[in-house]
Amino acid sequence: MSMLTHGFERSTGWADRPARMSREHKVQLRRLALRALAVLSMGGVLTALIALKTAIYVWHLHA
Repeated sequence: MSMLTHGFERSTGWADRPARMSREHKVQLRRLALRALAVLSMGGVLTALIALKTAIYVWHLHA
């Protein structure tokens, strides 16, 4: 048995079931995703500000 096809012989019964997710769970996941996106965005802005401040400092240092 090949290592690449080892898992394909198993039953795929889990794929036949429809996904059941409550409305409250969807709202909670959406809220979590939006918070994570906000944190990542703030981190990106903070990184950009630090890089800009460093670039200005280096530019003034060599001038």
